[in-house]
Amino acid sequence: MSGSKKRIQKLWRWVAAWGLGLGLLTAAAAQSIVVASTTSTEQSGLFAHLLPRFTQHSGIAVKVVALGTGQALDMARRGDADVVFVHDQPAEEKFVAEGWGLKRLPVMYNDFVLIGPKADPLGVRGHDIVAALKKISAAGAPFISRGDKSGTHAAELRYWTLAGVEDKGAGYRACGCGMGPALNIAASSGAYVLADRGTWLNFKNRADLTILVEGDQRLFNQYGVIVVNPARHPHVNVRDAQRFADWLVSPQGQQAIADYQIAGQPVFFPNAAQQASK
Repeated sequence: MSGSKKRIQKLWRWVAAWGLGLGLLTAAAAQSIVVASTTSTEQSGLFAHLLPRFTQHSGIAVKVVALGTGQALDMARRGDADVVFVHDQPAEEKFVAEGWGLKRLPVMYNDFVLIGPKADPLGVRGHDIVAALKKISAAGAPFISRGDKSGTHAAELRYWTLAGVEDKGAGYRACGCGMGPALNIAASSGAYVLADRGTWLNFKNRADLTILVEGDQRLFNQYGVIVVNPARHPHVNVRDAQRFADWLVSPQGQQAIADYQIAGQPVFFPNAAQQASK
């Protein structure tokens, strides 16, 4: 065989190997999705519990980018995520109405809680979030706000509005940070902070803080999942994203959510079937 024929054969083998490698990379990419979600689902430990079960069931790898809900929805609007899993229903419904996402599926709920000093110097302990915020504002007590367009931040702002409070007090501080860092700041300064119960249960650096307000029906915290609309971003992995969304609301996914506990306490409560029937 001449030297030129050998070179041609080597070239074709290289091309074939390159094509095979590219095909494998493409297949691997097709078997993975990016989920834009909230810091609460990550920092509560839910994803560490949930995602291995989904991957084992489906063979689909999941990369989570944990942000505030507003930032997660913005990430999806840019086409940088395949699916969003967040907790600000008005913002989620707007996201779908504007054509950025497909159908919103309710998945689970927990609740918000008001955290503060155990001594409760302002006497806010109870089941009324609005009354508590009025006392905090009037006293100018330290209050740490997420200030990050998250679902928790959006809920907090709704409660201030219900309280009729424009001046939130001299102690009000927006950190522009996730739930864990906000709790750390509150713990180090003896401040009040609104948190989702899941992150609080998983939070270790509590110092002198405790739950002061809970059980108010206005503290209900619903989570939903939305697949990004491929009509806006054709490159999204809509097939596998939909499999993830469908699994979350399936009996298997709902049971996996119900099974997650911290210190014997349930963290999230699946309610896909109840919400879908409304």
